[in-house]
Amino acid sequence: MSVLALGEALVDLICERPLADLAAADAFVPAPGGATANVAVVAARHGARVMLGGGAGDDSWGRWLRERLEREGVDLRFFALAPETQTRLAFALVDGAGEPRYELYGADQRAVLKALSGRVEEALRAASGLLLSTNVLVDPDERELVLSLREQALAQGLPIVLDPNLRLNRWRLRSQAQSFANACVRDALLVRATAAEAELMTGESDPEQAARALLKGGARMVVLTLGPGGAILRGELRADVPGVPAQVRSTIGAGDTLTGVLLARLALSGWYPAAAAAALRDAVEASARATERWSALD
Repeated sequence: MSVLALGEALVDLICERPLADLAAADAFVPAPGGATANVAVVAARHGARVMLGGGAGDDSWGRWLRERLEREGVDLRFFALAPETQTRLAFALVDGAGEPRYELYGADQRAVLKALSGRVEEALRAASGLLLSTNVLVDPDERELVLSLREQALAQGLPIVLDPNLRLNRWRLRSQAQSFANACVRDALLVRATAAEAELMTGESDPEQAARALLKGGARMVVLTLGPGGAILRGELRADVPGVPAQVRSTIGAGDTLTGVLLARLALSGWYPAAAAAALRDAVEASARATERWSALD
């Protein structure tokens, strides 16, 4: 049985030196990207079985991306290369503090909708748990499919991990992003969010208060990442892990790395909640190491 991870896969084109302006870049290095795809790869590297639900275009970049995901051991039975569709490219610049900025090219492919239409029951039969993010909730038709799948997963007793990965520029209204992100908190085994995402979802700037609000919203456990400050776990278990020193190049994929480690440990334990607490220190360490490279995945 595998984790079913629903979300985007794309190609990151990264300028491997700090810059403020895309026009000043003289070279870009391609790397697999997309938050959900990154989490899937990290979890697979840590021994979990992960099915990636989504896709890319049936073009040179899409085939390049599929080959690399397959090489990492990600199960691609629900990953489709769509004809007459361009694979999404993200040109990534990193500033002097390691914070990335992206310029996206290629249309939103509704990749999860295309990959899973008519196959929801098949996917759920193969799944031991579900990973969700909000990027699959932006398009109304894709959102309908994903929310229905989520309810079926809950009815079958499948655990759900929510990594909001909120990108407000993708939404027509800020309130819409907040509403659908919070709707997926209910009955989640784990919500893993940045402190900024938690504030956006709850209105609470204090991480402790934000975590409490997410627990009141129905999550069983909440992990909030605090950047250089480490991470906290609240809910059925409690843990505080300090930050780990790092020579930061880029924070691209650092949060995805942390989520991937937690997801793998939970899945390998049979979704035993204590596994999240036991894994948090290793997850923070892996996230810190991820900041020492340019791309999400080495």
